[in-house]
Amino acid sequence: MNEASVIVSRPVRPEALVLLFHGVGSTADNLVPLGELAARERAHAMVVSVSAPHPSTPGAGREWFSVIGVTEQGRPDRVRDAMPSFLEVVSMWQAEAGVDASRTTLVGFSQGAIMALEATQVADLSGRVVSLSGRFAQLPRRAPDGVVFRFVHGAVDPVIDPRFSVQSAQTLRALGADATVQLLPGLAHGIDARAARLAMEALA
Repeated sequence: MNEASVIVSRPVRPEALVLLFHGVGSTADNLVPLGELAARERAHAMVVSVSAPHPSTPGAGREWFSVIGVTEQGRPDRVRDAMPSFLEVVSMWQAEAGVDASRTTLVGFSQGAIMALEATQVADLSGRVVSLSGRFAQLPRRAPDGVVFRFVHGAVDPVIDPRFSVQSAQTLRALGADATVQLLPGLAHGIDARAARLAMEALA
């Protein structure tokens, strides 16, 4: 168990699991406020803000993979190399909570969303993914059976272009998935009250 992760809510007998994954250069603490909202929304769910495993190469915080020198062509390889650790931590928290994939929701921001989304392409570990200012490393290749995708993205995000969320949702729908995208006017790369509200609605 990663000691830097934060258990926001732990019912005696969890009926569901919500895992939050922060962006590069941040820590698990940064998503605790969102986790507290999730705990109120899903009172019977175990809610955990998960710490990425590596110190961030740009400076403070943590990361799943380095973004130094990352390119469109090289990003999928970095995600692939980081994926075993990501899948392991999801499985570990599922075992800790005693819930299966169908009752697990992955909520990711930025790099955390990249990992959560790409995990659906290699394993069946969740029933729902909420992507906040995120993207796939490459467009989705499969629509996992029964998995719901919700994309929330700032319309003026200068870090991850919102078109990636739009394209991802369109591709997933073409593959048969339940996928929606909502762009928030005026929001850059972050989570404001509107994004938080939509994320909570996506937990239902």
